[in-house]
Amino acid sequence: MSDKSRSYPSGAPASGRRRFLLGASALPAIAGAGLPTGLALASTPANAALKTSAHIVIAGSGLGGLAIAARLSRELDGARITIIDRKEIHNYQPGYTLVATGIWPVDKVSDHNVDLMPAGVEWVREMVAEFDPVANVVITDGGKRVEYDYLVVATGLHLDYAQIEGMDIAAIGSNGLGSVYPSPAAAEATWRAMDAFRQAGGSALMTLPATPLKCAGAPLKMTFMVADRLKQAGTRGTSSIAFHSALDNIFSVPRINDEVLRRWAELDIPVTFNSKLVAIDIGTRRATVASPEGDRTELGYDFIHVVPPMRAPDAVRNSPLPWQEGGFAAGGWLEVDPRTLRHRRFPNVFGLGDINGTGKGKTAATIKKSAPLVAQNLIDVIAGREPSQQFDGYTSCPLLIREGSALLVEFDYDNKLTPSLPMIDPLQDSYFAWVMKYRLLKPAYMAVLKGRV
Repeated sequence: MSDKSRSYPSGAPASGRRRFLLGASALPAIAGAGLPTGLALASTPANAALKTSAHIVIAGSGLGGLAIAARLSRELDGARITIIDRKEIHNYQPGYTLVATGIWPVDKVSDHNVDLMPAGVEWVREMVAEFDPVANVVITDGGKRVEYDYLVVATGLHLDYAQIEGMDIAAIGSNGLGSVYPSPAAAEATWRAMDAFRQAGGSALMTLPATPLKCAGAPLKMTFMVADRLKQAGTRGTSSIAFHSALDNIFSVPRINDEVLRRWAELDIPVTFNSKLVAIDIGTRRATVASPEGDRTELGYDFIHVVPPMRAPDAVRNSPLPWQEGGFAAGGWLEVDPRTLRHRRFPNVFGLGDINGTGKGKTAATIKKSAPLVAQNLIDVIAGREPSQQFDGYTSCPLLIREGSALLVEFDYDNKLTPSLPMIDPLQDSYFAWVMKYRLLKPAYMAVLKGRV
């Protein structure tokens, strides 16, 4: 079959297609690496199930909660496992940037939780309102008091839009306002705003807060894709894109930070550091940014991408579970040992996913590697042993560069690049990395969710 008869996203060069075919042929040899290499969906070898009557409560039914529930239900014999979460819809959040940039339809990112719950797991359709780790109890917003022997906190995080004066999530999609994070509907509305903007051109303002973020690459992806969509529409030459970061960088891994800044310089995307979005007037399309010294500057825009500050949900933040001091205390992040992901003060509590107060690890790829680790460490503790598994902080980000090309960025706690695919250079964009993001990662995600990898 010739290349001309194949179906590819637009913009894929022939050399990229060759790299894709080479990469695809190598997949069987790389089974078991990080989420990008989770394309090989074979189940892990089965061990003899540990017999126990322990009651394990899992707070949250996102990827982390469902993944560990699936594993524990298979690897424990006799345990009672309870998931507490009201959400009926499970959203594939890594797909939000694809929706928000016009690549995917919105219906590709939502599934029903009832179809994803492991067999035999009790599902309490309420939210945890209070954690009492001293009494080994959680209390739901419906007033249920649920005792546990072991607790896994997988609540995700809170998008703190309230820190931005004038911000209204309901207004996303209107008056040039975009924000990819809140929901599939917000991602779809962000694309409507971006699509209207690229047709006319103008001034785009892209933002980054100072807090830890889930999918910290999303603000960068959105910036690259705004530039690409303007170019496709023929309006890039009459438009400007400015990026304002509340930090002194745009990405925590220095080599990736420098590479993105180099590319943005070539694309004429200037960056202002230590400039925090603090207010927005949606009707007049005016944004206010502030310096660390408190100096405020008002900026006009035609399109803005708002990235909210992020913190722990109130139920965690107002409990004894967060860090009491240090850099993670202000956000109320869960106090876990970064290697075992076991709570440092409550030994029958573990954390999984975005809620953890660790230096890295708020991506789906983190769950892929850490869910099996937390499951085994919890089983070790139930069996009276010390946790045997150590997490290295693995995080992955397929960073969209333009339609048909992406960087595959993988790194650990130490900011070391940890590429798991031998044919992919993490500093060289490729069509293969694009296809992974576009077509292959959701099946891998679903395999993680079901405890298969």
